[in-house]
Amino acid sequence: MGSIIQNIANNITTSGVFTSSAITNTSVSAVTSLPAAVPAGALSKITTQTASSSAQLEFTSGIDSTYSTYLFLMSNLNPATDINKFRFQTSTDGGSSYGVTVTNSNSVAYNKSDGTDGAGPSITADDQGQGSSNIIISGSVGNGADEALNGEFWLFDPSNTSKVKHFICKTVYHQNNEYVEYNFTSGYFNTTTAINAIKFLYSSGNIDEGNITMYGIN
Repeated sequence: MGSIIQNIANNITTSGVFTSSAITNTSVSAVTSLPAAVPAGALSKITTQTASSSAQLEFTSGIDSTYSTYLFLMSNLNPATDINKFRFQTSTDGGSSYGVTVTNSNSVAYNKSDGTDGAGPSITADDQGQGSSNIIISGSVGNGADEALNGEFWLFDPSNTSKVKHFICKTVYHQNNEYVEYNFTSGYFNTTTAINAIKFLYSSGNIDEGNITMYGIN
C-alpha cells in the first residue's frame, strides 16, 4: 500500500493537479467527451447510409451550419441493373423535393482492364447548364458481383444564404465492358437558399449494396 501511495504522490503537483506523466493512452478510461479547448480533429463522422436493394441513399438531416464543408465517401456501391450511371441531387426543403438548379461539367479518364485501350475525354452529354435533373457522376457501372463504384463528393458551405453552393465529385468504378474509369464532376448549385438534403441513386434500378458515409469539416 505504501508504494501505491508513493506512486500517486509522485504524479501529483503541490497544487493537487496530476502531472503530464500521469496521463497516458491507457491510464484514462470512460471518457465520453472532450473539453472545448481540446481539438478533436477536423473530420467528424456524422452518419452512414447502407444500401440493401435500396432505390436511393438519402441524407435528410445533419446538413446544416454546424460545418462549413461536407464530405460523402462512397464505398462499393453495386447496381442491381447492368450499365447504370450513378447520380445525385440536392434539396432545400429537407428532402421533400429535389431539383436545385445546377451547372456542372463532367470528364473521365479510362483504361481497359487488360491495358489495351485508354483515353481521357470530357463528356459534354453529361453536363448541365442551369438544369435541374439528377447530376451524373459516373459512366456505365457494371452489376457483376465484383463490380462497384467508389468515390468522394464534397459540398461546400451548403448553409450559406448569400452565395451559390459549389461541389466537386470524384468516382472510380468498373464499367460493364471491362473498362476501369475515373470520373471527375464539378459545378455549382445556383441558389442562395440553404441546401439541407441530398440523395444518391443509379439511373435505373436499385443499389444492391454498399454505403455512403457523411462527414463534416470545419
